[in-house]
Amino acid sequence: MDNRPQWGTRAGFILAAVGSAVGLGNIWRFPATAYENGGGAFFLPYLFALLTAGIPLLIMEFTLGHKYRSSAPMTFAKISKGKEWLGWWQLAISFVISCYYPVIIAWASSYSIFSFNQNWGSDTEGFLFGEYLKLADTPGDFGGLVPGVLIPMLLVWIVALGVLFAGVKKGIEAINKVFIPVLVVMFGIIVVRAITLDGAAQGLEAFFKPDWSSILDGKVWVAAYGQIFFSLSIAFAIMITYSSYLPKKSDITNNAFITGFGNSAFEVLAGIGVFSALGFMAAQQGVPVAEVVSSGVGLAFVVFPQIINEFPAFNGLFGFLFFGSLILAGLTSLISIIETYVAGLQEKFNISRTKAVAIGGGLAALCSLIFATRGGLYFLDSVDYFINTFGVTLAGLIEVLAIAWFAKELKNIQKHANEISDIQLGTWWRICLGVITPIVLGYMMFDNLRTNLTSEYGDYPREFLFNWGWTVALGAIFIGVLFSIKRRKQGSTVASSSKGVSRS
Repeated sequence: MDNRPQWGTRAGFILAAVGSAVGLGNIWRFPATAYENGGGAFFLPYLFALLTAGIPLLIMEFTLGHKYRSSAPMTFAKISKGKEWLGWWQLAISFVISCYYPVIIAWASSYSIFSFNQNWGSDTEGFLFGEYLKLADTPGDFGGLVPGVLIPMLLVWIVALGVLFAGVKKGIEAINKVFIPVLVVMFGIIVVRAITLDGAAQGLEAFFKPDWSSILDGKVWVAAYGQIFFSLSIAFAIMITYSSYLPKKSDITNNAFITGFGNSAFEVLAGIGVFSALGFMAAQQGVPVAEVVSSGVGLAFVVFPQIINEFPAFNGLFGFLFFGSLILAGLTSLISIIETYVAGLQEKFNISRTKAVAIGGGLAALCSLIFATRGGLYFLDSVDYFINTFGVTLAGLIEVLAIAWFAKELKNIQKHANEISDIQLGTWWRICLGVITPIVLGYMMFDNLRTNLTSEYGDYPREFLFNWGWTVALGAIFIGVLFSIKRRKQGSTVASSSKGVSRS
């Protein structure tokens, strides 16, 4: 009998997987990425990247989790004795991301309340950096905790850890069954309202108008693969962990296609909503749409408050729905990120789920205090950039090479997936993972290294980037190796008990 926790329903797993994939980046990264890389023409390389890298990688990670029924470290250890460190590296990456992700959700929580009275005033940029974040003058300065950020961040942690304490079925599945439908409805209302605004047509034209000449630009294709890669929660242990809770009879490939296309559908929906609103803002200011396009923190907490200020009616409700969408998208992703190392700690040290959540989540919550200081935004910007660029991307490349080239596991994975799935995988799937994905990810890593070794990210001081960028990214690799060595030193007792959890 398998004592491992299981999803209650197939829909519960899919909603949880989609909830993990649909995060803040879908709303504030994808629209600008598409616009800057050919508009409507970008959807061609984007779809190609989804079919040749995104879904094939999802199928691979879903199958690995389902076949070995373990956390990422134990999964890689079962594939090959020397590969456990890769799983711990991915867990270390997830741990780092879980330290700063809650503070962004906390900002959204504050701004959802600010929306009703437009507390940010007319100078939304000055309010964000000055009054709300109380941003320090110099990168690297902590400057003390900011109560207005700290309190909502603690509430975010209480919710996230409360869900994780409840378990896979009663916690993660239950919350995603509520949050994801509510998120789609909330954002759907935003889109319907946005496309009825004056200037929305101009915004949508800017978003969808194709620049076909961009198709010949290699950077556009790299951007498409990068967007797919970062938005699908690939290569930091989430999908391996989530699929390890699937029942033995599960349609792996169908689940992967639904998850991949579900995530992409929400990204397109986000693009329609965001650019309709940006078109409205451009029309109000009498400027071209190109002058108001933004992404990331600037789009969410500077530009959107400006849009809300200009709204003809019910601007408070529109603002609450927008920032509420950020909260729900952020929370479902945060919960999935924390679950990776909760599962890893359980198997590693043979401890209860409660203890793993308390230790792992508690330590992450403690570390997250750094990002609630006056210098928090600087730390967040640098850590986020480096852990994604030299953590997630590099880990994804190493994972594909380890599975496809060194362990030569693709045929075994294909066989396992085909035995339980309606859609049968063929040679094309192995070519995607064995050839196309390694080439694209390898080029991305080469380009990222070249860029960051010849120029300083964000014009930050070199010492600051070393301390809060390179050190964090390289430290995650060191932690991965350290944990895998420690397991061998502990002997066979822990190893056998871990395997007992996953195979009994």
